[in-house]
Amino acid sequence: MQHASPGAEQLAGAASSFLSESARVHPVRPAMVAMGVGGFAIGTGEFVIMGLLPEVAADLAISIPAAGHVISAYALGVVVGAPLLAILAAGWPRRRLLVALMTLFALGNFASALAPGYLSLNLLRFVAGLPHGTYFGVAALVAASLVQPWQRAQAVGWVMLGLTSATLVGVPIAAWLGQALGWRAAFAFVGLIAVLAAIMVRRSVPEQAAQAGASPLRELGALRRKQVWLTLGIGAIGLGGLFSVFSYVKPTLVEVAGMGTGAVPFVLALFGLGMIVGNLVGSRLADKALMPTIGGLLVWAFLVLGAFVFTAHNVWAASLNILLVGTIVAMGPTLQIRLMDVAGDAQMLAAALNHSAFNLANAMGAWLGGLAIAAGFGYPSTGWVGALLAVAGMAVFGWSLAAERAARR
Repeated sequence: MQHASPGAEQLAGAASSFLSESARVHPVRPAMVAMGVGGFAIGTGEFVIMGLLPEVAADLAISIPAAGHVISAYALGVVVGAPLLAILAAGWPRRRLLVALMTLFALGNFASALAPGYLSLNLLRFVAGLPHGTYFGVAALVAASLVQPWQRAQAVGWVMLGLTSATLVGVPIAAWLGQALGWRAAFAFVGLIAVLAAIMVRRSVPEQAAQAGASPLRELGALRRKQVWLTLGIGAIGLGGLFSVFSYVKPTLVEVAGMGTGAVPFVLALFGLGMIVGNLVGSRLADKALMPTIGGLLVWAFLVLGAFVFTAHNVWAASLNILLVGTIVAMGPTLQIRLMDVAGDAQMLAAALNHSAFNLANAMGAWLGGLAIAAGFGYPSTGWVGALLAVAGMAVFGWSLAAERAARR
């Protein structure tokens, strides 16, 4: 058995000492928690408005469908802001960028709480959505850099846990505040959480310089990589089925399953619980075998969404199925890691675009589900739409695998 040279032993000792000192000065867990609180603020701000549309409509003297446009304005801000801010801030140190993004999000929500009218509220929700995708993209890069390579997906999962837990905790609290004190109080509450997150990130996340040679032009290089586009396509299409079902879950439960409206929040909580479980389990599986996990999750999405067609008529079966639909969100951290692997030296833009794809899935899934319902197929047909989108996601996944094999040959 060979023994390490004295020089190697000294080098290993120095490395161990450095890592220990780094862990003491900047422990990983507080940094993850700080970035997760930022995700919690964003998740609460994104979803709480869906439960307060009647209050917004009454206060601004507009129709409920018109009030729903503020949801679209936020989503558009996410889609536009993710690539734009990632490119413009390519050379920023990452902790400073995270603090700036969370500060912008806080200001957008405080301003939304003060919006005097319909047009200004839409504009301010657009502004509040701008930092969403870039924040999660940069936080994912920072989280992955703080752990061993075989723990990257779990680290990203911990950051995303803030977003998923917001559906279970943050949204109900903000919705209660909005109903008790007015919808503006909900946005003020989100702004306060964002301020807390910015402070925590500033105190707990280690400073990281941007990649050597980082520039807007180099970040744009991600758009020349075929695998980046294919990975984004898997998310934008394969995740659409989740939103096809969830966007119409309340009328489906009430009108098809015969559930009382008072029990609907319980089912929504089950959905949030499913998101948390899927996020944690999916990220752990991704660290063991990334591509098989992505493929397996698409098959899982097909089975779970297709089952909703048959379970939607029974209160208990539909409730369990909604919990399982929530687990499909596990694709989020897995695709985030895949983008890191295929983006080369354009990491920030690719990571941010994952959340643009997520919001495109939201818009497309809800739209296609609505088309199926309007065509007379009934609310359970959203399950068929979701299953077909999962199949389409599998096709893009297969294309990605084939292109990768061809490139290797």
